[in-house]
Amino acid sequence: MILHFISDTRYLFFKYLKLTWRMPMWTFFGLIQPLLWLLIFGQLFRGFAELPQFPTGDYTQFLAPGVIVMTVLFGASWSGVSLLRDLRHGVMEKLLVSPILRSSIVLSRLLHNAFTVLVQVFLLVIVSALIGAGMPSGQGFFWIWVVVLLLAVGFSAISNALAMFLKEEEPLVVMGNMLTLPLLFFSSALVPADFMPAWMQLISRFNPVTYGVEAVRACYEGVFLQPFWMSLGILVVFAGVSFIAAIMTFQRAE
Repeated sequence: MILHFISDTRYLFFKYLKLTWRMPMWTFFGLIQPLLWLLIFGQLFRGFAELPQFPTGDYTQFLAPGVIVMTVLFGASWSGVSLLRDLRHGVMEKLLVSPILRSSIVLSRLLHNAFTVLVQVFLLVIVSALIGAGMPSGQGFFWIWVVVLLLAVGFSAISNALAMFLKEEEPLVVMGNMLTLPLLFFSSALVPADFMPAWMQLISRFNPVTYGVEAVRACYEGVFLQPFWMSLGILVVFAGVSFIAAIMTFQRAE
């Protein structure tokens, strides 16, 4: 069973990967919005860095981890749209009636989307370093990819689960937009949590984006104390629960 699962997952992953590399420009288009946020917001709110309690001396350095997580969030939110297109063209129906394990169908899609996001984040890290955001330090360069992978799997799984539940592209896009921006703004991506009103701080504690941002910041700072490992543990649980939810929706699909 395990070998069957690994074989099916590997086969579908490389199949999706080949389709992606036939249109590589989509990977680069996904970088446009994050780079604009980094450049525009980095200049718009650079005065924040002059506040006495601001954690860094440069707002771009503070913002870069938030933009990285934003790239993951926005990229993963479109995963369900790709699934619905496969459903519309009959691709998914063929997979669902095949002997391929449902868990392999789900995991291969999530890993493919995570790989695409990892490529985007790698390019974003390089470009952001060139404009003064710095680079992840030491072992942080390894752990940042673990954090990005967990976030990408978690949010891609949610997007796929919603796609299988809604079965329509328009409501999925609307719901995706309704969720992604609040998740971003109710986190420490743009401002430190201490700068938020008390009620927003409370919401941010239940927001996986907050833990992703704080973990990426720790990777940049090279500080791996208890808050980092707590954030990483929460992201592992988030990715696992989201993955199980996605499998359950596929199991119920006819």
